[in-house]
Amino acid sequence: MPVETELYELLGVSIDASEDDIKKAYGRKAKEHHPDKNINDPEASQKFQEMAAAYEILSDSQTRHIYNTHGMEGLSGPSGPGGMDAADLFSQFFAAGNPMFGFDFGPDGGGGGRRKGKGEDSVIPYEVTLEDLYNGKSVKMNMEKEIVCGQCKGSGARGHAKPKACATCDGQGWTNTKTRLSSGRYGMSQARCTECKGVGEKLKEKDRCKKCKGEKTVKEKTRQEIFVDKGMSDRQRIILAGAGDQQPGIPAGDVIFVLKATPHESFERSGNDLLTNITITLSEALLGFSRIILTHLDGRGVKMTSPPGKIIKPSDSIVLRGEGMPVYRRPDERGDLYVIFNVEMPDESWLKSVDVKAVEAVLPPKRVDVDPQPEIVDEADFEESDIVDFGEGYDDDWEDDDEDDEDGEPDCRPQ
Repeated sequence: MPVETELYELLGVSIDASEDDIKKAYGRKAKEHHPDKNINDPEASQKFQEMAAAYEILSDSQTRHIYNTHGMEGLSGPSGPGGMDAADLFSQFFAAGNPMFGFDFGPDGGGGGRRKGKGEDSVIPYEVTLEDLYNGKSVKMNMEKEIVCGQCKGSGARGHAKPKACATCDGQGWTNTKTRLSSGRYGMSQARCTECKGVGEKLKEKDRCKKCKGEKTVKEKTRQEIFVDKGMSDRQRIILAGAGDQQPGIPAGDVIFVLKATPHESFERSGNDLLTNITITLSEALLGFSRIILTHLDGRGVKMTSPPGKIIKPSDSIVLRGEGMPVYRRPDERGDLYVIFNVEMPDESWLKSVDVKAVEAVLPPKRVDVDPQPEIVDEADFEESDIVDFGEGYDDDWEDDDEDDEDGEPDCRPQ
């Protein structure tokens, strides 16, 4: 009996389940706990990835045997195939920040860096909208990766053929290269052997595996699914542990998706808070309003009623508590939404359509001249302008024409 049964319990199978039973159980459980069907469960993504990791381990006879024999402790000692450290072998199923095959935490990945003894990671930028980060989404995509050749088991050889020591480098993997030095003499340096690519041994053409042509790996098309959780942020990483290119003898690298949030035309985000600008009419600013002021990122209309007797001035701001971004991993909690008001002034056509005297009578009185009045008053001409032109004629590269004396002394000294 296995020393641990947690992985079997995750899939809901017995310890003596067949490979077919494990596969069917994983299919049922994955469908049941898919994040798309459990949008109100903040742990759905983690459960889904945990089951994926359990299936990866139990569906392989070799890794299942190690788990049955040594449990999870066997994954941290030198129990892996071929004497390889099993921690390296199984670390592909345990991404940083999450105990099972999943998402890491925080914009920089939390504990990420490349794990010792594993293949190269593939980093892929993935563009998302603010709506994606607010509502969450799942994405299925076709990918291509290198896998260990199943025909030769990663040896690159045909049948029982064995590679021979490379004749070019005598099996060392490197060759001596003569380099001319600046003094005119020659020095010796080492360079990777181009014939065997630094391996030190080489297969004859006739001894190479027909499937991989001696390359040890072949390309395979896969379909991956990633989950953008509610509340994730720009530059946050989603890690598919062990989903990268494979190489013989070492665990596969990770596929890391780095989220790249595109600017939104209506909302600005800062942490869990949102900021937006709303334009109201002069009438609404003076007399109040009760209406839908915006359409939120999830398609909801947000309605508000201004306080009676409250005049809203340009650039006034309010806050709508709990209408900001969902908090990552706690989607029932939300930040705040800050609203800045712009007041839209009526145009000239409105002015022509009203009784100006009547409007003037109800508006606050015009200001009078400054008091006391200056002795000289000029009537200024004006024209319409754009504030962006302000300072355009100023030359900030201006320098004093007079150079300092050659000895560094200034022209003028304090007396």
